[in-house]
Formats: sequence, C-alpha cells, structure tokens
Amino acid sequence: MSEIKKIGFGGGCHWCTEAVFQSLKGVISVEQGFLASNDEFSSFSEGVIVAFHPEKINLQLLIEIHLLTHKSTKNHSMREKYRSAIYTFSKEQKSQAKLVLNVLNKQNKNEIITLILDFSEFKASGEAFTNYYYNNPEKPFCETFINPKLKLLLEDYSDFVNQDKLSHLNVASTLQ
Repeated sequence: MSEIKKIGFGGGCHWCTEAVFQSLKGVISVEQGFLASNDEFSSFSEGVIVAFHPEKINLQLLIEIHLLTHKSTKNHSMREKYRSAIYTFSKEQKSQAKLVLNVLNKQNKNEIITLILDFSEFKASGEAFTNYYYNNPEKPFCETFINPKLKLLLEDYSDFVNQDKLSHLNVASTLQ
C-alpha cells in the first residue's frame, strides 16, 4: 500500500467538514481545528487536515466532495473565519489541486472561489469539539447543518461512503 497523504480543507464550519471527511472510505483520520497559510492568508480559519490512502480515495474526489459540501462559489461576510481553501503540503500536490480545480471550474456554472494555499500552521480544536458529529448526531446543529451534507454524500458518492458510519440516517428516503 502506498504512502498516506495529507491535505487541508477549509470552507465551512469545521464540525461539518470533519463529519463529511470522516464518513469516507480511504480517509484514515481527520484533524479538526484552524489552518493558516502564508502572507495575506496567515490568519487562522476553520478547517481540517485529512489523512488519506490515495489508492482508495484520490485527491480529485476529495476536492470534488469539499467543493460540493460548502459554499465554494460565494463570498460572504464570514470568509475570514470560513476561508474557502485547499491547503497543500507539497508543490506536486499544489499543482495537482490546481489542475483539478481548473477542470471543475470549467464544469461549474458559477465560478469557484476556493483558494489553493500552502499549508503553514495548524491549531487543533479543543477535545470537546473533536469528533463533534459522531459524538452528537442528534443535536439540532448536526441535524440541521451536517445531516444534509451527509445525505448529499450518500446520494452522489455512495460508493465512497462508509455506509456503516451513516446507517443512522434514513438512507431509503435519501435515495428516492
């Protein structure tokens, strides 16, 4: 098996982003917290670091899912806190992410505003917030904001979803 890779994603609430990536096959771990890049993007914003097996789930698929599960085509007043970004860990990964984003931008009717940034720093969330969704799936926040994203995964990416982790969602009504 090949080497485990890491990639960072920011865009929406890190509770939501963490749950999305924790639900995928091929993802080894998801660290939730705050990510920063360099220069004008050195301030921290919410995000996750995803460790994954590239032969089980590739970078293109991870980026597609990231763009689908947050507002990747709209600027809003909270962009400083919720920066739409892909944080890369190498020049090769950055080039690959740019290629993927270019292809997806051509397929999308609205321009994708997601930035591709060099990863610089990470600060983990407090333990009370880590694994938030899977510790609290019945909480109103989870039901209102995270469940729709996970149902979207079940509809559009079911082959890549760990069905056991999402068995608590009503899959029958999702697929109708």
